[in-house]
Amino acid sequence: MKWLLAGALFIGVPSLVSAQEPAPSPVSTEAATAAFQLDIEAPEAVRTVLQRHLELLRYRELPDLSDAELSRLLTAAELNTRDLLGAIGYFSPEVHLRRRAAEGSPMSRVVTLTVVPGPPTTVEQVDIELTGAISKDLAADALRQQLEASSPLRRGMRFTQAAWDAAKQHALRQLSSHRYPTALLSLKTQADIDAASHSARLLIRLDSGPAFKLGGLQISGLQRYDAALVTRLARLRPGADYSQLQLVQAQQRLADSGFFDSVYVWLDTSGEPGAAPVMVQVREARQQKLVLGIGASTDSGARLSAEHTHHKVQWIGWRAASKLSLQRDLRALGTELTAPPDDDNWRWVTSAQAQSEQLGDFTVHSQRLRGGRGQAGERIDRAYFLQYDRADTAAANTAALVTAQTLTANYAFTLRNFDSLPFPSSGWGLGVELGGGSTLGSPRDPFARVLGRWRGYRTMGERNPANTGIAGNGGQGRLVMRAELGAVLAKNGVSLPSTQLFLTGGDTSVRGYGRHDIGVTLPTGQITAGRYLASGSVEWQQPIRSKGLLTDWEGAVFVDAGAVADRPADLRAKVGVGAGVRWKSPIGPLQIDLAYGVAAKQLRLHMKVGFSF
Repeated sequence: MKWLLAGALFIGVPSLVSAQEPAPSPVSTEAATAAFQLDIEAPEAVRTVLQRHLELLRYRELPDLSDAELSRLLTAAELNTRDLLGAIGYFSPEVHLRRRAAEGSPMSRVVTLTVVPGPPTTVEQVDIELTGAISKDLAADALRQQLEASSPLRRGMRFTQAAWDAAKQHALRQLSSHRYPTALLSLKTQADIDAASHSARLLIRLDSGPAFKLGGLQISGLQRYDAALVTRLARLRPGADYSQLQLVQAQQRLADSGFFDSVYVWLDTSGEPGAAPVMVQVREARQQKLVLGIGASTDSGARLSAEHTHHKVQWIGWRAASKLSLQRDLRALGTELTAPPDDDNWRWVTSAQAQSEQLGDFTVHSQRLRGGRGQAGERIDRAYFLQYDRADTAAANTAALVTAQTLTANYAFTLRNFDSLPFPSSGWGLGVELGGGSTLGSPRDPFARVLGRWRGYRTMGERNPANTGIAGNGGQGRLVMRAELGAVLAKNGVSLPSTQLFLTGGDTSVRGYGRHDIGVTLPTGQITAGRYLASGSVEWQQPIRSKGLLTDWEGAVFVDAGAVADRPADLRAKVGVGAGVRWKSPIGPLQIDLAYGVAAKQLRLHMKVGFSF
C-alpha cells in the first residue's frame, strides 16, 4: 500500500522528534478522578510522543463519560495514533486498543493501547524541480545540485514530518534569498510513501517567479541627514541582482553607523522586477548622546567611563566622539572626529588622546595625535594615517622622567573570513599593522614597526545538519588557534615611546598572567616594554549538551604562551594553561577562564565579553 502526501503533509499534526526505540514497556497515565485509566505499551520514544499528543488523553477527566462515547473515542484514537506515528516515520504500525474493568472497582475502566511501530521509513530519493524564470537560467542546474546537497533531508536519512517540512522550507528559503524573492512552493510538491518497503520518494517543486534586480532607494524618516548619507552607508548598487544577504548587510551598516535608532530595509516586489525599488525606513538618533558606564574586568579591575557623541558637529558636519575612562591602571581622555563616508566608504578621521597607564613596572604618561583615512567593511578594514606619539616614562621608585617622541606614517588592514559573527565556528582572520618614521629631538633616528595577528577556527568532525543552528556549529567541537608577532626595527640605544613597544599577558593574550606582566626584565627586576613580541594559543572548545540537546554553553581547555624581548634570540616563552566555559549571551560571547601561569606559579581568573578582530 502506498501513501501519497502532497503539499503540507499531516495538516494539524504537531512536528515531532524521533529517537532510537528501546524495548517496549507499559506506562500508566492515571488520575485520581479519571473517567478511565490509559496504559500505553510501546517503545519509549513512541510512548513519549503518544503521551504528549494523543487526543484521547483530553477526555480522561470527564466525570460523565458514557461507555458508548468511550467506544467512539477509542475508534478515533486508533486513527489519531496512526497519524502521530506517521509523523515520526512509522507508516505500517500495529495498533491495538482494548478495554476492561479495573480490578476491585467494576465502575472504573482501563484502556490499554499497544503499539508495535515496525521499521521506520527512510528516504530513497529526493528530487528538486525548478520552474519559472529560473528554468532559463544557465546556473539552474548548479543551484539545484546545491539545494539537494544542503537539504536537511537526504537519501538514506529517516523520514519524519518535521524533517520534511524543514527540507521544503530550506529549499524555498535558499531560492528566495537570491534573485527570486517571490519564489513559491508548487502544489505538486509531495512525499510518496511506500509503506510496504518503508521508503519515501520526495519531490520538491519550486516556482521561482521572475528574477529581480535592485532599483533606487526610496528613503523615509530623514530630518537632519540627507539621502546621500544613507545611500553611501547602504552601498546597494542599482541594477545589481537581488540578494537578501546584501539587504540585511545594508540594514546592519545603517544601524551600526550610530546615526539611526532603527532601520528597516526591504524590497518592494510589487513593482517592475528589472528595477524593484529598495525601501529604507529610518528613525534618526538624537543628535547628541551621553553614556555613563561602570564595569569591571579581571585585568584592570573596576572601570568608570563617560562617552559623549555629537553626530553632526556644527559647520563641519563631522561626528565627534569623546571618552573619559578611569581604571585601576589606566586613565584616558580622548576625542575623535569622523567625516561622513564618501562613495567608496572611505572616511577622514582625526583623533587626540592623553592617558596615564601602568606598563609593566613603569608609569607612562602619553599623548597621541592621529590623522588619516579609513574604510570599514564586513570582511576588510583598511586605514592609513600619520601619527605623533609622546611618552614620559617614570619608574615606580623614582620621580625621574624619560621622554621620547616619534612621528610615523602607518598602514593597517584587517581581513575576516569567519563563517558567522559574533559566534564563529570556522574560518580565520588576519590583521597587519605597518609603520615607519623617525624619533623627534636630537638626534633623529629612523625606525620601523610591524605587528601581525592571526586567529583561526576549525570545526572537527562531520557537521550534523539536524543539529546545526541549535548551538551554532552542529554540535561538533572546534579548535581555536591564535598567533601574534611584532617587531620594532631601530638602532641600539634609540629611545622610543613605550606605547610603540610591546608587552603581553592578560585576558586577551597569555592567560595565567596579569595584563602587561610579560615584558623585558631589567637587571633591577622591573618589567618594561620590549622591541619583539611572540605569542600564541591553542584552545579546544566543546559544546555542552543537556538531556541530549545542545545548549548555549561550551567548555574549553587551552594552552597560551608569550614572550617579549629586545632581541629575537632572547625570546623565552611564558606558558599559561587552564580551562573555562563560554556562553553565547545576547550581547556576545562571554568567556570565563581559570588559568595557571607556569612561570608565575599562581592561578588567575579571566573574564571577557564580546568578539573582536
